[in-house]
Amino acid sequence: MKASNSLDGIKVTGERLKKPSVSVKAPFAIDQTRMKVLEAGTGARALADGYVTVHYYGVNGRTGKMFEESYTENMPKTFALNGVVAGFKTGLTGQQSGSRVLIAMPGTDAYDASPSSGPEGYEAGDTLIFVVDVLSVSVAEPSGTTITPPAGLPTVSAGTGKPTITIPSTAAPTKMVAQTLIEGTENKVAKGDSILARYVGYSWKTGKLVDDGFDSPSGGALSSTIPGWQTGLVGKPVGSRVLLVLPPADGFPKGSNNPPLEAGDTIVYVVDLLFATAS
Repeated sequence: MKASNSLDGIKVTGERLKKPSVSVKAPFAIDQTRMKVLEAGTGARALADGYVTVHYYGVNGRTGKMFEESYTENMPKTFALNGVVAGFKTGLTGQQSGSRVLIAMPGTDAYDASPSSGPEGYEAGDTLIFVVDVLSVSVAEPSGTTITPPAGLPTVSAGTGKPTITIPSTAAPTKMVAQTLIEGTENKVAKGDSILARYVGYSWKTGKLVDDGFDSPSGGALSSTIPGWQTGLVGKPVGSRVLLVLPPADGFPKGSNNPPLEAGDTIVYVVDLLFATAS
């Protein structure tokens, strides 16, 4: 069977976010990983070392039959592009959130190196065809509308690099503040999400940096974070930079060893929201 250098023989119908219909004359093989944007999104572009959340519909080119899809059970998948087969990484890198993309990959970019780890019925040399709806992607840094905060709050250095926070000489507020500094344009954080973020935290009492998670972004369930993060980040779009001023009840009521914070101190965070997905 001669491998094709075109996706023209694959027909896809249906609306984005709904299960597509895919027809292909089997057996079908592709010469190299190829992709086609069926419907262009307008969001951020997927990073080669980033994360994506997608719906997908997979067809084996040899048989022409669907082997797996996420639409029926409404179970989109989240993964790191560094953790998937080469064809998926090639096909999705650079694609914008909101897009529907057709990807075909030869076995060498799929599971030929370990056929048993492929989908049911996979044989070495099989071409895999995917229709992928890109629901959300991670971003490298904040991007969007800059918002000027009200007077009296800690001031934050401008730009999107590592922020520094200057604490005012006034008394710490008694109520928490969640002030957007840069408003992103991606999906909004929900209460039950897991997030990927980078951040710095400063002590109001000393004005010093006490919590530095900026250079190595970390991820986890929002519900496992301190109260101020759980309430202050909900509804904020991915791609945002957020200033959180957290009195003890919203931060560390009894103080903390890590970060080093005395009981009764207010902690001030600047958080860059890089990704969010349902837990």
